Amino acid sequence: MKTILCYGDSNTWGYNPHTGTRYDHKTRWPMALKRLLNRDAPPEDPFWWVVEEGLNGRTSCREDQVEGDKNGLRQLLPILESHKPLDVVAVMLGTNDLKSRFSPMPYDIARGVQRVALAARDSGLGPGGSAPKVIVICPPPTADSPVFRPKFGDSMELSKKLPPVYRQLARECGAAYLDAGEHISSSKADGIHLDPEAHLKLAELVAEIVQGFVTIRS
Repeated sequence: MKTILCYGDSNTWGYNPHTGTRYDHKTRWPMALKRLLNRDAPPEDPFWWVVEEGLNGRTSCREDQVEGDKNGLRQLLPILESHKPLDVVAVMLGTNDLKSRFSPMPYDIARGVQRVALAARDSGLGPGGSAPKVIVICPPPTADSPVFRPKFGDSMELSKKLPPVYRQLARECGAAYLDAGEHISSSKADGIHLDPEAHLKLAELVAEIVQGFVTIRS
């Protein structure tokens, strides 16, 4: 069985923008991904194990003096080691880096995500000490909503500038790249998180990438 780690923030954790609670296991995109990757496998012998590793408020590499220990880069290595060997690491971070208190710039956000991708690639925690394959996912742009405006301010225009920078830096480190905003949108309920249909679509997109560069046993 191969293993993929889904590393992200509240949208990987499964934050429900309509209730403020967590989506169930069937709805969250990592669990939908697990179903998709194993749909042709016998129930007793699945092809893939999917590890959900989402944390509300997680940043790429920024210290958050308000919300506590949310630094994704610092947290990464122990998490990778606890789940090794890892065939694939899918990274979707950057939304929390948009918060006004960080005074963010597009390159700084994308560079932080690239540092996470590089750390995963260079960890040597793939099978036989190899480099795990890495997918960099640029989150969809934020939408206008008063719910998170005190934290994020007017982040819409800034978030729209991220995809080309993410794409460039993903290519520089040899990671596969997915611009989620080309296919899904942030929920109108709070402007930040994903509706159920977006979780499923994201899982379908990631599954396509994984199946494209990983050979499954016949």
